Amino acid sequence: MLLHSNIIGEGKPFVILHGFLGMSDNWKTLGSQFSEQGFQVHLVDQRNHGRSFHDDAFNYEMLAEDLKHYCDENKLSEIVLLGHSMGGKTAMLFASLYPEIVSKLLIADISPRFYPVHHDAILEGLSALDFEVIKSRAEADKILSSYVSDFGIRQFLLKNLYWVEKGKLGLRINLEVLKNEVGEIGESLPSYTRFEKDTLFLRGDRSEYIGVDDEAIIKNHFSKSKIVTISNAGHWLHAENPKDFFEAVINFVNS
Repeated sequence: MLLHSNIIGEGKPFVILHGFLGMSDNWKTLGSQFSEQGFQVHLVDQRNHGRSFHDDAFNYEMLAEDLKHYCDENKLSEIVLLGHSMGGKTAMLFASLYPEIVSKLLIADISPRFYPVHHDAILEGLSALDFEVIKSRAEADKILSSYVSDFGIRQFLLKNLYWVEKGKLGLRINLEVLKNEVGEIGESLPSYTRFEKDTLFLRGDRSEYIGVDDEAIIKNHFSKSKIVTISNAGHWLHAENPKDFFEAVINFVNS
């Protein structure tokens, strides 16, 4: 099955992969800005997210193969590939498996290493949303606030709300599968994987996802990599400081 995407502009293909519990819509503003720089931007929904298909199978090998199928179907080559968080792990694996398709790789706030599961409260909160009872975004936010105190994270999660039919809300994500397979999200990149082309890692200065210890791990897998720190930003660096993020990305892809 083919992944859903939103394609903006004309030019060199630039593929963007969102993070866990996100969707392509999270990248619409930046995607439009990238397209104005002469790129055809592909904002892709990964499986079990956004408007893409639901499937019980969920791991990085599958996500990478989904992207390969997408690139084949759309006849994409020499792509610029950017992935955030979970999407970054997909992008790392894809680039190492299919280096001939990727011209430049950008990874936003994730390292190749293993991460322990840390989404428990979020998944519990989303599971507590009873759409037989909840009839508005405000009601959903109120329930979710008992589990997730950060307003920005709740807004991000509630982008998944949509009207299944008149008067009935639902979530676009395949919540049951993502809960069952949440352990897959933290999996490390296989030790043998290498990508020998230009790679940029972007980290938020307030995020702990890429630390000093990660620099050697990154270099081991990505010999031509460099790390740029985005100021005044946490894990959602592209949303928290879009101006600096945009500049860092464009400087790298045009270099």
